[in-house]
Amino acid sequence: MSTTSSPVKSAYHVEEFRAQFPILKELVHGKPLVYFDNAATSQKPRRVIKAESTYYATINANVHRGVHTLSTKATEAQEAARETIRKHINAKHAHEIIFTSGTTASINLAATSLGQLLLEKGDEVVISGMEHHSNIVPWQLACERHGATLKVIPITESGEWDLGETPGPSTPLREARSEVFTEKTRILAISHVSNTLGTINPVKELIAQAKKQGIITVVDGAQAIPHLKVDVQDLGCDFYAFSGHKAYGPTGIGVLYGREELLEKMPPWQGGGEMIDQVNFEKSTWAKLPFKFEAGTPNIAGIIGLGEAISWMNDYDLDAMAAHELTLLARATKELLTIDGLRIIGTAKEKVGVISFVIEGVHHYDLGTLLDQQGIAVRTGHHCTQPLMDRFGVSGTTRASFACFNTMAEVDALVAATKKAVKMLR
Repeated sequence: MSTTSSPVKSAYHVEEFRAQFPILKELVHGKPLVYFDNAATSQKPRRVIKAESTYYATINANVHRGVHTLSTKATEAQEAARETIRKHINAKHAHEIIFTSGTTASINLAATSLGQLLLEKGDEVVISGMEHHSNIVPWQLACERHGATLKVIPITESGEWDLGETPGPSTPLREARSEVFTEKTRILAISHVSNTLGTINPVKELIAQAKKQGIITVVDGAQAIPHLKVDVQDLGCDFYAFSGHKAYGPTGIGVLYGREELLEKMPPWQGGGEMIDQVNFEKSTWAKLPFKFEAGTPNIAGIIGLGEAISWMNDYDLDAMAAHELTLLARATKELLTIDGLRIIGTAKEKVGVISFVIEGVHHYDLGTLLDQQGIAVRTGHHCTQPLMDRFGVSGTTRASFACFNTMAEVDALVAATKKAVKMLR
């Protein structure tokens, strides 16, 4: 299974991208599909779909456990994908890349194992008010198990972390209030990019502050991976979690990057095959990294597909892809604000191509249903961020999230369809 990359293409031609996504030829209610739900699940280019199907058709076998040819090929393909991902996020070692079923599993792994390693009664875990439920509930459970306290960084009206006083010219990031981190803080778990607001958070700066106090840092990178160049060594984080299905890859596969020194100390979070060295009825010992945290048969096809998705992204200019999405965001923001009573939730200065909005007198579910009738797929609801909805005093929003294959004409179609729906619903 080759993941060899061709030279990066710098010129941006949206039709070149669209031609690679078979699903974009589908009709919804007789209308051409306009897919603006990429923050929930991105679509897959033909190359990724082929990589998975080729695995099943030609080398389907379990990994690491056989001497026969197919098992060897499957193992080589899986480990090649691990190396591709290592390079993409600039981890030091391939064994720092742990495969999971997704971001949710990655954070649960971190919360469970780090909780056992670090947390005692009276300790603190700090998260922010814009976290996805997957970066809230696992830490709540860890705190309950160990008698620790969960603390929350508040969110400003624009949808940014509220860390303290307004910065001066020499302080690009507001220094965290003294009560955010205390001598009892053990773990900081934060999102790189908000799935609801699109806010790009200054994680590098906050991680640097946490490190001064010896606080372990965990970053939810699910929404960052498809839009930003991620360098875990530059960020300085101890852990970084993300999913394949947000980044043009398969569902059911994710990654937890962990710093080697910590992974060595952490207890395994699941037991079974592959993660052991020796087993007897009195005591078991654990396999070396990364297999210590990869119990059971992995999602081999998904791993190969994710490796192919990352290679596919690296064949293009990621900055150009992000710039295209921001152009779409700017157009959508400008035109949607012409609708009477429309309010955008999340107006941070630094955003990815995500826009969430509410319209006075219009329920988001009704709007989403009518947009679907026009072939336009958006996400409605609380987006697994109920505390954030409470912060802004809404029950949910309509969210459009853009990808490399979306066009300006599709944005205009969204605006026109929204205006039509509002006339029907008011």
